[in-house]
Amino acid sequence: MDRLHLMSVFVAVAEAESFAGGARKLAMSPPAVTRAIAALEERLGVKLLTRTTRYVRVTEAGQRYLDDARRVIAAADEADEAAVGINAEPRGHVTITAPVLFGRMYVMPGITDYLQRYPDTTVSAMFLDRVVNMLEEGIDVGIRIGELADSSYKALRVGHVRRVICASPAYLAQHGIPQQPEDLAQHPIIVASSLSPTVEWKFMREGSPIAVRIKPRLTVTSNDAAIEAALRGTGITRLISYQIAPQLAAGELKVVLSEYEPTRMPIHVLHREGRNASAKIRSFVDLIAERLRRDPSLN
Repeated sequence: MDRLHLMSVFVAVAEAESFAGGARKLAMSPPAVTRAIAALEERLGVKLLTRTTRYVRVTEAGQRYLDDARRVIAAADEADEAAVGINAEPRGHVTITAPVLFGRMYVMPGITDYLQRYPDTTVSAMFLDRVVNMLEEGIDVGIRIGELADSSYKALRVGHVRRVICASPAYLAQHGIPQQPEDLAQHPIIVASSLSPTVEWKFMREGSPIAVRIKPRLTVTSNDAAIEAALRGTGITRLISYQIAPQLAAGELKVVLSEYEPTRMPIHVLHREGRNASAKIRSFVDLIAERLRRDPSLN
């Protein structure tokens, strides 16, 4: 059997954790999938999958081969699309990741626009508040907030955001506006644990960083919940500026201590480029970068 075909079958089974699931994904019969995996393991002389009556899992050797197989298949796809030509109509599947709120507010409108513009494409969107290993998890495009570690991925800077301290106008009218970071000790604090895992908030004073220890009165597990609590006048919270852009524009929340804000955080679009960026990835990156760059709440 063709080596690339065997790799594709293995990847489908490993990702589905099922021979039947892999067969459905590839529109093959389960016996044909079983024969392909057996042929691949015989060719390599190593066991790639552990099978039971309930599930299929990759072995340690299988996990290494899975990572390599994904790269080989992606490179082959890029080569095919490059041969068709740079002006070819985008087609195929794109996998995208972004933080949860950012994805919902800023990336999803771009995804729907992309799907409407290019009818031969499909998209999987992973909105997660963690740093995703794009290579290991097969991600084509990622939107990252904050400084980037060294990476082999192409990075386009598309804007910036700030960490802001905010509260409702009604709360501030009743309890007063803090004038310096240390004043926060006199206010009830709302902390979103996904954003603030420590009890210290960092600020800048006259160009030097300072840290203020915070004692939360309310700790929640999502930024949405922190926003809701602040809107209800429960206290003061710290969020990223894009997360409350609609509430700031509507006057429902107000930023305080802006002169003490830490350095702005950049927004980058990361993508796998290789020798020739595929049409499906290049077109999505161009679309989302243009949308983000023109959004006033991100620039």
